[in-house]
Amino acid sequence: MADWARFPIGQPLAPGQAHFGTDGIRGRVGELITPLLALQLGYWSGQVFGAGGPVVIGRDSRASGPMLVAALAAGLTAAGREVFDLGLCPTPAVPGAIRRLGASGGLMVSASHNPPGDNGIKAFGACGAKLAKAQQAAIEAGLQGSGAQVPQQLAGDGRWYERADLLADYRQSLLDSVQGARLDGVKLVLDLCWGSATSCGEELFRQLGAELTVLHGSPDGSRINQACGSTHLEPLRAAVLERGAAMGFAFDGDADRMLAVDGKGRVVDGDQVLYLWGQELMARDRLPQNRIVATVMSNLGFERAWQRRGGLLERTAVGDQYVYAAMEEHGAALGGEQSGHILAADYGMSGDGLLTALQVATLVARQGGSLADWMDESFSAYPQKLVNVTVADKLRRTSWARCQPLQEAVLAAEAAMAGSGRVLVRASGTEPLLRVMVEAAHQADVDHWCAHLATLADQHLNAA
Repeated sequence: MADWARFPIGQPLAPGQAHFGTDGIRGRVGELITPLLALQLGYWSGQVFGAGGPVVIGRDSRASGPMLVAALAAGLTAAGREVFDLGLCPTPAVPGAIRRLGASGGLMVSASHNPPGDNGIKAFGACGAKLAKAQQAAIEAGLQGSGAQVPQQLAGDGRWYERADLLADYRQSLLDSVQGARLDGVKLVLDLCWGSATSCGEELFRQLGAELTVLHGSPDGSRINQACGSTHLEPLRAAVLERGAAMGFAFDGDADRMLAVDGKGRVVDGDQVLYLWGQELMARDRLPQNRIVATVMSNLGFERAWQRRGGLLERTAVGDQYVYAAMEEHGAALGGEQSGHILAADYGMSGDGLLTALQVATLVARQGGSLADWMDESFSAYPQKLVNVTVADKLRRTSWARCQPLQEAVLAAEAAMAGSGRVLVRASGTEPLLRVMVEAAHQADVDHWCAHLATLADQHLNAA
């Protein structure tokens, strides 16, 4: 047996080096995200995950992905775990495999919509949901040296297997979700973002007969999310209009979210998807209490339009794990985020951009109209603006509400809009940013208050 005493498994990292944010641990490769962190996180995940089946790992296309997967697998196998490595895949393929295999947990190596130099690690429990807070805390305790005592010898004979073959089940589940619907001859544009969606996105839509134009369609971690995908819709919009396509779909780096463009070039965000899909489920009596779960970022126009239809909108904090928890609590069938994470109870409750795109495309096709027709009948969104203010100091960023001038300005803005608008200020859970969002019935109010609040935040939270 190897002399593990000289190998740094189970040894504490620097204090405060790694914490789970709203979507795992994420940061700059070589700074926060290192092979040593991945090694330790793999080991402590192996200690914390329940007994039973294997641990599933997937990754997006970033150049640092294989290195981090290897380090995670080393830590997991050192903890005696059996590892199934899916390779390049969308994030939802990991929880899907966990559920199908009865696995004990899973890890996804991805920084989602972040730039190529970042990476991250998302953790999933045995049910396929994001890892519970108590388990996250136990892993963090191990990373910081305050966890359970490290065993003197390996817990078992760990093994690491390459199991890309398991992705066939994921792809088939997506095809099965449309229940035989076809897209024969429908002109579509896909922006695969150089990322995880390249693993099967084009194949799925071609199998349904769609006439495709594919943008950024090969895995290239050096260009992932760069002027493409769901955070940069300009290329998709231009291609849809140029080719006369019926609609287009753009994905983020790990394909767990999707935004669309209709045939007129209008953006179809997560709120629009929830509103349109929610109506279809309501008509089929498949939406308990006519409830949709969304986050505090969802548009007021969406909320009020849904209420006028007799629906109930339940709001949560930002993050699909909070949407998931509220859906579980209330028995809701549909929920999601404005950014394009959509969760459907009928399909495993995992945010899946490819699933959402397939559902939107086939629902439109079944109704015999177009996505533009859907949008013509949708709600009118209130003007909304989001400004990101870089605040490097985490304590200042997360405790922004203690900044009296900023807090007073927020109250003044809300009073001035007198119920016709709202302000949301929150610290990002994945980046060193304070997000300032203003939404109002009038664009002038949005522009004024958003600029004013962002300026105050920069002045006071970044003061020397």
